[in-house]
Amino acid sequence: MNRTTEGLRPADFFSPTVAALISVLVNYGGTFVLVLQAAELARLSPAQTASWVWAVSVGVGVSGLWLSLRYRAPVITAWSTPGAAFLATVLPVTPYAEVIGAYLVSALGFIILGACGAFERLVQLIPKGIAAGLLAGILLPFGINAFGGASVDPLLVTVLLGSYALLRRFTSRFAVVGILGIGLALLIVQQRIDGAGVQLSLATPLFTPPQFSLPALLGVALPLFVITLTGQYMPGMLVLRNDGFKTSANPLLTVTGLGSLIMAPFGAHAFNVAAITAAICTGPDAHPDPGKRYLAGIACGLLYILVGTFGVTLASLFMVLPKAFIGTLAGLALLGAIGGSLANAMADAKTRETALITFLATVANVSLLGVGGAFWGLLAGLAAHWLMHGRPGARDTASAQP
Repeated sequence: MNRTTEGLRPADFFSPTVAALISVLVNYGGTFVLVLQAAELARLSPAQTASWVWAVSVGVGVSGLWLSLRYRAPVITAWSTPGAAFLATVLPVTPYAEVIGAYLVSALGFIILGACGAFERLVQLIPKGIAAGLLAGILLPFGINAFGGASVDPLLVTVLLGSYALLRRFTSRFAVVGILGIGLALLIVQQRIDGAGVQLSLATPLFTPPQFSLPALLGVALPLFVITLTGQYMPGMLVLRNDGFKTSANPLLTVTGLGSLIMAPFGAHAFNVAAITAAICTGPDAHPDPGKRYLAGIACGLLYILVGTFGVTLASLFMVLPKAFIGTLAGLALLGAIGGSLANAMADAKTRETALITFLATVANVSLLGVGGAFWGLLAGLAAHWLMHGRPGARDTASAQP
């Protein structure tokens, strides 16, 4: 793939920036509430919560910005969403200083895994049909949500869907930004966006000296490491590979692990390569030229740093948007990624059935032993592939995609 940056024009920044804005909006508007819920359940002080928001946002922004610039690929980073959901169960019963210590140990695990290169070899062993089936299964619920909001907010969803279809008739590149503007305008007219109570103030990082204990190591660090690796890093790498970006997993693991290590004493639980929100930025809608899609990664990084600088106050602006708006916007922005993944999954007749097994098992979203559906869907597909065809060969691995 051509990664040249020559000939960049001002117009080249528009679509990647819009894709980045939607990606960040979906992340804060859709999943960030898990972080705030975990902080509330743990009875963290407002200062500790604001520091957590600052650390995870700025850390995600800096790591994604640097990786996108360094490798000229749309490397979108994010906080660990399943990790935040997991922390809501252990933070109330674990001393906060020991949780910080567990964050450090988990981050060291990612640094070591990236340095040894084992994860990259694992990614290369996954057949491309199974990788595409896994990605399609992860993204499908978001596509369904594009229509599911009609039961609670029929006017908003109908306007968004109709506007998207009409805009796609004339332009594919600006359809998503069009519905973003139309949706926000409708919400303003309906007086459903109320930011009057939000007062912007700079976040103040709060350092917490870590403490280490065996219960926190086994009960927090190890599960957080496994959940983030299987639920975020693996799908995130497959998003990049599905759109033709062959950036090695090793430096991505190492850099995000190092960032998590630095930001952990300020409250950041873990950040990693994004999956769902990354798919908004890695496909043709972000830019027709794959070599210029890294601009979306840069824009994402800058936006995360901006939000993190103001901590909870600016993040809360995204969370006042109606869930139906966020869900429909995300689903429509991901339509191309869902369709492309399904097409890739079904393209090879040999792996079509195992890709379908992966897809269906992932959609089922089975959760066992604290590990989410993406891991079990991938495991089901690989087991079926091994039983049907034997060990995956180099010619049909995910890394062999054009």
